[in-house]
Amino acid sequence: MNIFLWVLQILLGVAFIGAGAMKSTQPVEKLATNMTWVNRYSKSTVRFIGIVEILGGLGLILPWATGIATILTPLAAVGLALIMVLAIVDHARAKEYPMIGFNVLLGAIAVVIAIGRF
Repeated sequence: MNIFLWVLQILLGVAFIGAGAMKSTQPVEKLATNMTWVNRYSKSTVRFIGIVEILGGLGLILPWATGIATILTPLAAVGLALIMVLAIVDHARAKEYPMIGFNVLLGAIAVVIAIGRF
């Protein structure tokens, strides 16, 4: 079970670090070509979401890897699951239903990590 959770943590952590880095560094206009939701939010909000995703991705990996403050790993997973719930709500309000499936998948993986590490 530990190896399974580690695989999930690394995959989800890398995914969120990559997505967060993109949201926090690329111009919003460039992001809007693939992510229509960025047009509904201010530039600073998009940057904030990106930074939170980077921190959440790091939180999935570093505490458990170092053995320091390991409680932060399941808390990071819960935080990322919450971000996915908010993303689902946003996509549903905008009637972007095809986008919801990916958010559900990422959120479910985060919940599995949280349950496994608590």
